[in-house]
Amino acid sequence: MQERTQNIRAAARRLLEEKRVDCVIGYIKGTVPLRAQPFIAYTPEEADTLIWNSFCGGNLATHASGRKDKMAVVAQGCVSRNLTGLVHEKRLQRENLHVIGVPCVGMLDFRKIEAKLPHMTITSVDEGDESITLHGYDVDGADCQETLLRRDVKRDNCYTCLHRNPVNADETVAEPVEETAGGNIDFIAAPWEKLDADGRKTMFAETFASCIRCYSCRDVCPLCYCNTCFVDESSPQWCGKTQDPADVQTFHLLRAFHCGGRCTDCGACETACPQGIKMRRLTSYLERDVRRLWEYEPGMADDAEPPLATFTIEDPQEHFK
Repeated sequence: MQERTQNIRAAARRLLEEKRVDCVIGYIKGTVPLRAQPFIAYTPEEADTLIWNSFCGGNLATHASGRKDKMAVVAQGCVSRNLTGLVHEKRLQRENLHVIGVPCVGMLDFRKIEAKLPHMTITSVDEGDESITLHGYDVDGADCQETLLRRDVKRDNCYTCLHRNPVNADETVAEPVEETAGGNIDFIAAPWEKLDADGRKTMFAETFASCIRCYSCRDVCPLCYCNTCFVDESSPQWCGKTQDPADVQTFHLLRAFHCGGRCTDCGACETACPQGIKMRRLTSYLERDVRRLWEYEPGMADDAEPPLATFTIEDPQEHFK
């Protein structure tokens, strides 16, 4: 990771010094361990604060969306695909975008790490290729350290990732990695197929029962950029703002369908959720249908139009009968 960090800093510094971009969107060290926070560098000096580690779990395409200046964005596979999608949707101009690609070895889930080490207050972490070593102190205040295997604490979406290398990158900061994580992309969606209608309804209700309507999932998602979200509309009011299960479920259902055919399974929504809701249970099912019906994966090519954004008179109309 240290090599990736140094190469990102060098690329960012060069782009800013040569005035090829106005800013570089990346990450800096978080204010607490096991976190990284988005940062926009405007000067070569600020570029030297950028980092890359396994806790860069947001989606920087969110911070690029709608900008009109020339920018560079640090992006792994899923984020680079979102950037391509935003170009399709005219939220970005490709000539103003420089993608600094980062081949990804998988992001780590801070919740899984903390759950495995409940006795420990973590103060720092050292990353290796196969494991991580965590430093801190125990309940008695004594120094301690623990080592965990990376494969045991990866984010859920990283187990089934199909495109770990950046797509349409203008430059990359490391050698390509194995393209897939080796998992079954349909694993999360599979349980729905085993349930009848009542079973699906129950599973859906249980999944989102703990939602507190904080909208972190919406705010972190690069696909949610409407000036006025449907939940904030008052005329007409599409969805109530209460904690009533009907309002909660309506919000998540409509938001998921808005993302259909556009989601790259980046996992940012689950990382941001303070309740740890498994939102990918719903979005993964929708994306599976898009792959099967149209053989389409979002953001893989500059010239591939999203199927749900196109219309021809020859489209089948069976669903209207």
